[in-house]
Amino acid sequence: MEASRSGRRAAIGTVASLLLLALTALAGSTASAGSQSPPSADPAAIREWNAIATDTISANLTPTRPSGQAVIWHGFVSVAVYNAVVGIEGGYAPYKWQVRGPSTASPEAAAVTAAHRVLVTYFPTSQAPLDAAYADSLARIPDGTAKRQGVAFGERAADHIIDLRENDSRFEPVEFTTPPAPGVWRPTPPAHLPFIDTWLGRLRPLLLKSPSQFRPGEPPALSSARYADDVNEVRTMGAKTGSARTAQQTETALFFGGSLVVPLQEAFRDFSARHQLGIAETARLFAAANAAATDAVIASWDAKLHYGFWRPITAIHLADTDGNPATEADPQWQPLLVTPPHPDYVSGHTAVTGAVTRTLTGILGTSHLDLNMSSEATGTTRHYEFADQLNEDMIDARVWAGIHSRSADIAGCQAGDRIGVYTVTHYFQPLHSARSAAAPVLSRSSEACPEPHGSRSTPGDRY
Repeated sequence: MEASRSGRRAAIGTVASLLLLALTALAGSTASAGSQSPPSADPAAIREWNAIATDTISANLTPTRPSGQAVIWHGFVSVAVYNAVVGIEGGYAPYKWQVRGPSTASPEAAAVTAAHRVLVTYFPTSQAPLDAAYADSLARIPDGTAKRQGVAFGERAADHIIDLRENDSRFEPVEFTTPPAPGVWRPTPPAHLPFIDTWLGRLRPLLLKSPSQFRPGEPPALSSARYADDVNEVRTMGAKTGSARTAQQTETALFFGGSLVVPLQEAFRDFSARHQLGIAETARLFAAANAAATDAVIASWDAKLHYGFWRPITAIHLADTDGNPATEADPQWQPLLVTPPHPDYVSGHTAVTGAVTRTLTGILGTSHLDLNMSSEATGTTRHYEFADQLNEDMIDARVWAGIHSRSADIAGCQAGDRIGVYTVTHYFQPLHSARSAAAPVLSRSSEACPEPHGSRSTPGDRY
């Protein structure tokens, strides 16, 4: 009998304990449900609208007239999206803005709205496809207060950037009037196009104080040994036929022969997805890289306008006029790639690459770039583990393509590097209240942008 009563007491105790545990769990669940924050915002919205921006910009630019213009529009879109996101999420200092949005607003709705509004403003002929893409993006965001607040704040962020860019000298006529002379740029074959988009060199920068803030020193004098080295290297390594290039060097020249903007945007999207960056970190990466690239284009066009230095094809054809006994004229020489219609010094491609790599390594706090770059020209992809590898290949590629001197390439890279340092030390910085610390600015300038005519080994099998 006693044993039976003891068993019943034990059973009752067990049931009571289980009931208590259940009630405790239920209470905890209810409490956490009432206090938990909304799910993390999806950064895929930023990547999606970066791709839409890339397609829109490409569709609105004339493919037969290569230009740095595309970079500018990406800069405008990216900083608007950045302000829309960090104004809600916090963590980073907004770009030239002190406004904060409601913490309850949807950052995804803000991001897609900001991107859409900027693109429609600057590319009104693309409004129909942009409106359709915008409606599709908004349809995937749950209706409610958060969505409405996000849309409203995204509009404010976009309008702020649009207002900032008023009267920035876009499309204003700028004449290149320097008369032809030895060392002076003039239209190049086969199309003999005039100097295109000269206004880029007078455009108000996004970050810098002026287009000339990091203007490099003048190109090598025509009488100098360095100038002769430049001309003779391009003549030997950049010729369309009879070149001393290896097959790998030719592939490198062709790899970077197409658009630079599209592969960079693809690389940013791939990096942010593989590294699972949050929405604020993703917005920051796109804004910092594209703003730096924008100012690199402006700075390189400023130098092109200021120095107006002739392209290698002209220098080789007219070498008998340069007064340098170490160069020799070859009127039949042709480059591997068609020469773009603007001066040699400095290279826009190397300036943009230098600015982007220094900006990325600065905000990431490591020289390990881990960037996958694709090529529209070759249809292949290369992996760049380090920033200096990408910069060196870009420098070499423009020489091996026969369209730039090495001095112009390296000066461009170095100017871009300075712009990258300025970007990460003056903009897009973590707020003091943010959990992440500011990323250090790395001192790798000498490695990222080698000195002119320094030793350079043939590219290996790192791709």
